[in-house]
Amino acid sequence: MNRTAEKVADLVRENPEFESVLSELLDREDELRWRDVKDDMTSGQWGRLLQKDILVEGEDGFQFADREAVEEALGRTDEMEFETDVDVDDSESSWSTYDKAAAVGALGMFAGYSVGSVRSAVGNVLDVFLGPLDSALPFFAVIMVLAVVTGLYSSILQNALMDTEKMGAYQEKMKEIQERQKAAKERGDDEAVERIREEQMDAMGDQLGMFKEQLRPMVWIMVITIPVFLWMYWKIRPPAHINPAEASMVMPMVGEVELAAGVVGPLQAWILWYILNSIGFSQIIRKALNIQTSPS
Repeated sequence: MNRTAEKVADLVRENPEFESVLSELLDREDELRWRDVKDDMTSGQWGRLLQKDILVEGEDGFQFADREAVEEALGRTDEMEFETDVDVDDSESSWSTYDKAAAVGALGMFAGYSVGSVRSAVGNVLDVFLGPLDSALPFFAVIMVLAVVTGLYSSILQNALMDTEKMGAYQEKMKEIQERQKAAKERGDDEAVERIREEQMDAMGDQLGMFKEQLRPMVWIMVITIPVFLWMYWKIRPPAHINPAEASMVMPMVGEVELAAGVVGPLQAWILWYILNSIGFSQIIRKALNIQTSPS
């Protein structure tokens, strides 16, 4: 249903006088001015039409945002169904085979945090690539570099894989349903409230679609981030694989602390240092690259 037609139906159900008011306005061919129509309607009714964007500003006055939609609504206000005009296409919401394989791989690598053989295997493989970086920099600086790199590809993957337009459509659809439900309650239309509630239950499936859109890039981010984390864990966890002279660092507001020591409850210093750097640099990267990761 056209959104303008829906707004007209709401107004007529709210106040039946709007039907005759709008009919009078439809008979006028020229653009509308308050001084020309004030004998046919109240200032409150005029204001409601402007507030609802049924009337919009033209070149020399006001005009209907969609004349055909108003005519249609006036012809069928009694039987008009209250359905949102936001159409969400779920045809592309399904994950591909690669997405599902990435999710399985990410879950499998989680075992590395508790299974020593998995952790050692991942650590030794990645050490071939990250070992030179570790040799060139203190380990706290290595953590900082990895936080920047993971923040960069996380932002790029979110921008590439997350459909913010579709997520925005999901949110807009739910917002419209809530607005119509509120309007129906205010005018005491129990039948419309029940109908909209059923529509709201049907739309709950869209919430699952929105969740899937948000989760898809996270799966690919974990596929890369978890091995990096496992490598750092493998380097620091006893028996440590880092130079003993690099096993501590000076953290802001904390002072010198062992990387494997807990600084905020069980949260170890190296994890906190990674998180702080990742969050900070990710914000800078998204701002610099103008990456949008949430619906506008």
